[in-house]
Amino acid sequence: MNKAIKSLKFILVLIASVAITSCVQDDDYTIPSSLGDEENKALEELLLTGNEISFETVKAMYTEGDFIEPVDTNDYVKGYVTSSDQTGNFFKEFFIQDSPTNPTSGLKIILNQVDTYNQFNLGREVYISLQDLHIGEERVGNGVITIGGGTETDQFGTTVTSLNEIQIRQKVLRSSVTETITPLNLGLTAINGDHVGLLVTVDNVEFADDLAGENYFDPTEVFDTQRILQDCSGFTYPQFILETSSFSSFKNEPLPILNGSITAVVSKTFDGASLVLALNTIDDVNMENPRCTLLDIEDFEVIFEEGFDNSLGAWEVINTLGTNEWYASSYSGEGYVRGSAYDDDITLEMISWLISPSIDFDANDNERLILQVADAFSNGQPLKAYYSNDYTTGSNPDDATWTEIGASEIAALPENTGFFNNVYDATGLIDISMITGNAVLAFVYDSDDATISSTIDLSNVQILAN
Repeated sequence: MNKAIKSLKFILVLIASVAITSCVQDDDYTIPSSLGDEENKALEELLLTGNEISFETVKAMYTEGDFIEPVDTNDYVKGYVTSSDQTGNFFKEFFIQDSPTNPTSGLKIILNQVDTYNQFNLGREVYISLQDLHIGEERVGNGVITIGGGTETDQFGTTVTSLNEIQIRQKVLRSSVTETITPLNLGLTAINGDHVGLLVTVDNVEFADDLAGENYFDPTEVFDTQRILQDCSGFTYPQFILETSSFSSFKNEPLPILNGSITAVVSKTFDGASLVLALNTIDDVNMENPRCTLLDIEDFEVIFEEGFDNSLGAWEVINTLGTNEWYASSYSGEGYVRGSAYDDDITLEMISWLISPSIDFDANDNERLILQVADAFSNGQPLKAYYSNDYTTGSNPDDATWTEIGASEIAALPENTGFFNNVYDATGLIDISMITGNAVLAFVYDSDDATISSTIDLSNVQILAN
């Protein structure tokens, strides 16, 4: 009897060993069978027969206000998961971005499934077969391009609905790859709608002064609580919203009172009216530094100023597209340089560079840039600002390396759709303290392929430092 039992145990161990060995894949297999034979087969078939398209191509499939037709081509998109519902701060959704490092675009996937964090874990490489799925918005006008399984229409318009269980199994396919996501490092003022779905890290931030003693979630709220983050790297407090769900496991944790960094997913409020940050976990909040102090304008002096008194002075104007260009003029004693792509009832292609003389940025600290700008007939913002350390006077700007500055401050300038005015609006203090060595500034009028014709008058450029 004992021999029979021992023999049976030996046979069972042998069978188990064979089974385990048979599961081992050699190096030729990129999709391990541990994902499941059905998912392996579906992904292998998709990669063999399908056509990979970019995130931007996916987004271009949707036009706001149009009825959302199902995708009728055998296309797929590949991305990397940036959100996790393990703590309950995301619900029946996850975001993907187009690369684990230096991403440029994100997409939202809505699905009728909870606790997806093991299946679609952070950094997981995911392939989504788009055929018969729908690209659109989950809520009309919220501006978040979403992949869904169907559509529904009401008096406000047509939206996408969640993927069902069958669609999840057949259309949302994992590979064996889980990448380490390197968060995109941004300042609060640099975050914009293009970053929705991306995992970002923001440094030198803290919760607003009046939130000391508060928790991540306000118990008087029903669904979500918005807490204000602030960055005091300049003269004022740029602010941004951190949003926490009532279902999050960390909702009753106290907000940190010190300064530091936070890593979170860029998302939007329910109605799409505001950008927000949403945490995967409070382990991604690292605030252990002393609270920061605002800079004092009284500690700064003007180290460079150009008033364009009916003259370009030592500045260069170089066009890289079109013939319309910056030119000097004046009105009622106020000098300025003007750029406009409007001519003879049409909008022209125009990229015109206004380039400063070389400036020594090592001679001072904490430099800040202020621009005085007036506009007219506005139909978009053509003004962009850059700096370069390798531009050579008189050369083609396209041959130099340029870094954009002040995008959010310039975008915040009010637009005047009426006639010419001599009321100049000041940008916020643009941080240019990162510039070192000898560098030039450039202000570029870009008509965006002849779609923008606003008239821009730049009357004063100041650099402050201490």
